[in-house]
Amino acid sequence: MSPTHEVLNQPPPLTDFSTADEVALFEAVHREGGGWAEPELRALGARAGSAEVREWARQAEAYPPVLHTHDRYGHRVDEVEFHPAWHHLMTEAVASGQHAAAWTDRRPGAHLVRAAKFYLWAQAEPGHGCPISMTYAAIPALRAEPELSAAYGPLLASTTYDFGLRPPLGKRGLIAGMSMTEKQGGSDVRQGTTTATPTGDGTYVITGHKWFTSAPMSDVFLTLAQAPEGLTCFLLPRVLPDGSRNPLRLQRLKDKLGNRSNASAEIEYEQAVGWPVGEPGRGVRTIVEMVNVTRLDCVIASAAGMRSGLRQAVHHAAHRRAFGAELIDQPLMRHVLADLAIESEAATVLAMRLAAALDRAEAGDEREGALRRVGLAASKYWVCKRGSGHAAEALECLGGNGYVEESGMPRLYREAPLLSIWEGSGNVAALDLLRALAKTPGAADAFLAEVDAAAGADARLDAAVTRVRGLLGQLTDPARAQVLARRLAEQMTLVLQGALLVRHGDPAVADAFCASRLDGDWGNAFGTLPPGADTRAIVERALPKGVR
Repeated sequence: MSPTHEVLNQPPPLTDFSTADEVALFEAVHREGGGWAEPELRALGARAGSAEVREWARQAEAYPPVLHTHDRYGHRVDEVEFHPAWHHLMTEAVASGQHAAAWTDRRPGAHLVRAAKFYLWAQAEPGHGCPISMTYAAIPALRAEPELSAAYGPLLASTTYDFGLRPPLGKRGLIAGMSMTEKQGGSDVRQGTTTATPTGDGTYVITGHKWFTSAPMSDVFLTLAQAPEGLTCFLLPRVLPDGSRNPLRLQRLKDKLGNRSNASAEIEYEQAVGWPVGEPGRGVRTIVEMVNVTRLDCVIASAAGMRSGLRQAVHHAAHRRAFGAELIDQPLMRHVLADLAIESEAATVLAMRLAAALDRAEAGDEREGALRRVGLAASKYWVCKRGSGHAAEALECLGGNGYVEESGMPRLYREAPLLSIWEGSGNVAALDLLRALAKTPGAADAFLAEVDAAAGADARLDAAVTRVRGLLGQLTDPARAQVLARRLAEQMTLVLQGALLVRHGDPAVADAFCASRLDGDWGNAFGTLPPGADTRAIVERALPKGVR
């Protein structure tokens, strides 16, 4: 071969690694009560980073789902065809219990462990996480209708992925979807025009158009429609108990920026049959818990994306030489990598803390429930927004090598904005924070008690908490509260992250976080940490094993 084709100064392929090779994650899991699951988490992380699963992820993205509205004879079929790789990913996600097992596992920390699993597995391929997350969220929503919960709950929690159009109660396991958004309303679901007419036998006939329904091949859907009593939540199966198709017509699949492995569809309900979930006329109240659960997954998946991008960046920098040394040893690149590592760790510890709050809230701890409610609203706004900038900077660390599809970085970059949009984009999340503070008893007190646990440990954190108290005191004027909502969400998330890092994190990470994010010694882009930051220690902490 000609010497011009000799490959020099390129990093080795990043394959057969473990997504569980992360100190900060396991510190959080043990601290919050999920240490009993470490062997299982280690095994899942090794599987997520395996060459086989990474190839499934590539195929699921490269061969996106295809809609078949009719068969060759003209009969309506409304089916979506997926590449086999999608089904492989779903099978393993369900088998590991990411979709619902936490609701039936009575061990302490079950939701925390499930969050850690979702975090580890989302780093393999995020698109199929959408139906996994919606199934996880459907179970608490169904509690509003005990009879439906008793019938469908065990199948939704089953660890068997049973794909195919059959009556749901005859299957070995179920996947749930959500169908809320309409053309004219978006996040304002109260503006929905889909109607629900009672039939007299306990069911309703649903008629209308849904603008954005992810995972349209799910077995059952929770949807909102205007019943005579008002906006109501309904359960709609794709196949009715008698084996006939429920008329859920798939009009088209969305051509999306990212999340390409997952189908999202416009759906027409042509007098589809649905069962009411919860009190008629109180549909929004019924789905609030579902929304809060999926928002937790948005935060977890954003943290997972950050960790995935960081891994790629440090791997590349550890093996690429420029100006006589590895990039990772160049002070300027090390500042960028350290900044990315700080953002990643702060997101991860916060996501695990909120998952632990869900566990404690389920056990009856009202303060933890209030902390989860307000903490999720704030972090859904801030952490998910940070994901896009983080992905862009991580991609840039690879230069042109990161800009090509083969690197996997474009897929990560395209995916990041979704998590800031899904379940309410920035303004919706910020307004929900105001709502949580106003309507959740003890929400502000629970938040302040959490951050005050770190009082006196770092003067910069103390000053930031004082500023947040000042913002909270300005919320009595509704118009001013809206103007402050985004700033409040950002600052509350930062002080919550800072408190967790100061109390439990690595000193170098905590110090650099407080100096940059809380004390203002930071620029407007990653890589502008203060000169005194211990970037070497921060990067070494973030390095997966075997990178150097």
